[in-house]
Amino acid sequence: MLSQRLKQLRLARGLSLEELSKRIEGMVTKQALSKYEQGSMAPSQRVVNKLAEVLGVKAVYLLSEPVVEIKFVAHRKASGLTKREDERIKSVVRVELEQRFRLQVLSDQLLGPRLPTKPLSISSEEDVEGVAESLRAKWDLGKDPIASVVDVLEDRLVHVLEVEADRKFDGISAIALGERRKVRCAAVVTRRGIAADRQRFTKAHELGHLVLKVPGQVNEEKAAHRFAGAFLAPKDAIRREVGNSRDNIGIEEMLLLKRRYGMSIQALLYRLKDLEIITGGYYRLWCMEVSRNGWRREEPEPLVPEKPRWLRQNVVRALSEKWITRDEAEMMLGEPLAIGAPVSVVGRRAFARLSVEERGNVLEKEAAGMGDYYKNNRPDD
Repeated sequence: MLSQRLKQLRLARGLSLEELSKRIEGMVTKQALSKYEQGSMAPSQRVVNKLAEVLGVKAVYLLSEPVVEIKFVAHRKASGLTKREDERIKSVVRVELEQRFRLQVLSDQLLGPRLPTKPLSISSEEDVEGVAESLRAKWDLGKDPIASVVDVLEDRLVHVLEVEADRKFDGISAIALGERRKVRCAAVVTRRGIAADRQRFTKAHELGHLVLKVPGQVNEEKAAHRFAGAFLAPKDAIRREVGNSRDNIGIEEMLLLKRRYGMSIQALLYRLKDLEIITGGYYRLWCMEVSRNGWRREEPEPLVPEKPRWLRQNVVRALSEKWITRDEAEMMLGEPLAIGAPVSVVGRRAFARLSVEERGNVLEKEAAGMGDYYKNNRPDD
């Protein structure tokens, strides 16, 4: 199993064989590392320990069997994305999704609302509208705009991964299969740093790939695109606010819709065209206006980005519960943790044994410290 783990981690860390050989201080050559990855030669325990140290994992991880199988459902690979970059992104997803599943097991998060147990079949692009509505109903989302796509997904163990990637990378979706090939969790993946409205739409698009079963005669990308629009902006809500047919829509109205539904002007226009609220000709006129103003790259009134929270919340919980070590926590987060030790039961008991006067002094000191903190860390500083 070391062969698969080693290659997966090396690619996820963005290292070539030669770079990895240098990182382990030339302990073995790149040719030897290649043989390890091919499974034609086994490293010594000393080499395994060094590789684990450099790759940021425990040695036992390199030698262990994966607890889940990661399967990629859809990958919108743009032309020009290199094979190496494609493999690196998939390796990052495999490593991170397996880590998240481990946290799910530790925190007993294996029940509750889920994706459909089987992808939902459609026979035409128009059928996607009903699938999006049924999923919103299943997840109790109602008809109103979704405040946070990230929260909706993470609350249902559809993990949100944002990766550093080539500009040619758009998105990918994956599932983790456990015993009897049962789906245990899933992930939607986007490129870090893109505009917030595009992030929301791409996440919804990748969710479409996870839940749709698309026949050969239907374009899978168009179906996922239609799903994203219907999931974010249900047709009944849009028709109620915009009308059934429009010959003219101004920029102020489009910006109001953008803020309400968290979608770009371009995605909203496409949605209105899909629903035949505007004609194809009027849609093309608007596209020309978008290009003329340079809005294809940067639209007016950018939205506030949504931030995933599930990983950090569950990593710090696992650390406090002593399910994982601090080193493991920092490896999962990819950064040092600047948090103090959790308040212990022993500490609370010691406090309770103090006299009333002593307890008052301790609380007064702590309150003064918190006051100084907020005074020196105001949001507008």
